[in-house]
Amino acid sequence: MDRPESNSSVRRYVGYVSPFGTTQLHLRNPFVVAWWSLAFPGLGHILLSKYLRGYLLFIWELYVNTHAHINLAILYSFTGRFQMAKDVLNINWVLLYIPTYIFAIWDAYRTTVDLNHQYKLAAREDAEVKMFNINSLEINYLDKRTPWNAAMWSTMMPGLGQIIIHRIPAAIFIIISTIFIAQQSKVIPAVHYTFLGQFEQAKSIINPQWFLNLPSVWLSAVYDAYSNTVSCNKLFDWEQTKFLKQNYENINFRMPVGKMDGSGERMYIVSTFDHSNYLELAITAIQMKGIAKENILGVSMDKRAEDRMLFDTLHSSDGLSLLDLPMILGTLFCLFGSIYGFILTWGPVLWGIIGLLAGLILGFIIKLITTKKYDNRQKKVRATEVVLIIECKENQMDMVKDLLWENHALGVRKLSIN
Repeated sequence: MDRPESNSSVRRYVGYVSPFGTTQLHLRNPFVVAWWSLAFPGLGHILLSKYLRGYLLFIWELYVNTHAHINLAILYSFTGRFQMAKDVLNINWVLLYIPTYIFAIWDAYRTTVDLNHQYKLAAREDAEVKMFNINSLEINYLDKRTPWNAAMWSTMMPGLGQIIIHRIPAAIFIIISTIFIAQQSKVIPAVHYTFLGQFEQAKSIINPQWFLNLPSVWLSAVYDAYSNTVSCNKLFDWEQTKFLKQNYENINFRMPVGKMDGSGERMYIVSTFDHSNYLELAITAIQMKGIAKENILGVSMDKRAEDRMLFDTLHSSDGLSLLDLPMILGTLFCLFGSIYGFILTWGPVLWGIIGLLAGLILGFIIKLITTKKYDNRQKKVRATEVVLIIECKENQMDMVKDLLWENHALGVRKLSIN
């Protein structure tokens, strides 16, 4: 596996692109990561790309929880059957469960704090990141993707969103564990009977010990796909900004000042772009048409502190704080809906879905009320990310403009100085 180019002066990198995954440091909320480990040990560590520790704690949770009958005891306790909760617990396993469970939560919090410190130091060091990696088995590269698209695919099948952003170790583990839990819980037949209206049949076939694992595992996969897509998009912007500064902010570029001489020897085309691969495709296509690198100026714009966006798109990546609370409440309400669904008419599947939707809606309402930065300023058109200026001859102008439009320029204009 290829490693970042050796440089003895570099101590930390903000990201690493290998053929099997993109791993990066990024600022995260320690309480949110700790919450996912509270919901299911190991999930917080997987979110941080601490895979070995996360896998170990995840497998431990499945094994020990199942032998201790923790989920069954939770079900009986919240439905008022306290004696059954006492009877079902296996004391021999419960005493093993508690210390490691507490450790998983504490370690997720501690690790997040440590990694936040490492990210700040790595960002200040500002070392290069190799953005493309290829070997005989796989290809991986930095690119921008829509966070909600990744979240949607993980909603359909946990792990698919991780495949989109090329987190292969997480994707494989999440897919296998989801299939295993789904088969052990008999949730697929239960869903079938639920939507046929055969609620008692759904209740009788489902295995509550395994079924109560699903809300946390499923929703954490959705959150993981969304949040890490946002992080990957930011890493792409950061890497492309460094590329432009090093290659297309030439101090010898002749800025368009004063009056044109009318000879047609110095004409300028100004265009704007978002950070994307299309920007580099445009630049390289223009160079292939005979325009020298020294005649191209690419400036990545600094961004002021941005207002929180309601929903992240390909071009905005600041909606994570709005999503945190809805996902936490969605998981909790889904879990409680599943628990009480065993004693309510519609069954655990339908009440779990109802609880999920109620938690998501309540979380969004709370965040919209408490987030002061949500105001009409968010409705403004997004800011330009990159300005590209091309110096060319008059007979090259149409060709340059066509190439810029073909590669999704946001705006293109001939610069006229009188």
